[in-house]
Amino acid sequence: MEKRRCWNTSNLRYIKYHDEEWGVPVHDDNRLFEFLALGGFQAGLTWELILNKREAFREAFDNFDPNKVAYYSEEKINQLMNDSRLIRNRAKILATVHNARLVIEIQKEYGSFDSYIWRFRNEKRIKHVCNTYSELPTETEESIAMSKELKKRGFKFVGSKICYAFMQAVGMVNDHLVDCFRHAQILSMSPES
Repeated sequence: MEKRRCWNTSNLRYIKYHDEEWGVPVHDDNRLFEFLALGGFQAGLTWELILNKREAFREAFDNFDPNKVAYYSEEKINQLMNDSRLIRNRAKILATVHNARLVIEIQKEYGSFDSYIWRFRNEKRIKHVCNTYSELPTETEESIAMSKELKKRGFKFVGSKICYAFMQAVGMVNDHLVDCFRHAQILSMSPES
């Protein structure tokens, strides 16, 4: 019997992402920064396009280690602008470098980016029970609060919809549809795992 999935796609990379990553709790600072940065690059584009370029992004951005990205020189930024494998948007590249610096500040203040960012779920994973994507929100009170606080700290490309997609990706929200085989699996995972 064929597994029921949320997304109707034949893109194997997208299927693998859905089946193995989307909605699984993430607590690694570099991976959290990666999802936040890729969410910014996605603005105005599709997540499928970003997934298709993700390995190139990881290679080009030193696996999204904020301690490396924060110190990129103008020469490195120009290299990124000339890398045809990436989204070559100067504002988004500069925002990623800028945001890396702010992640480091948060790590110093909170001990980790993970400790800071997971506060926005109000101590529990948000669980939607939806049968179709038209029932899902594109933003919530939590994503609006996250966006406001990140912007107040100076982050760029962190609108409430980008923050909500980030929350979905890193497991702060379970938005798998109820008939998707991953819905129950994700529910059974501890948000702390």
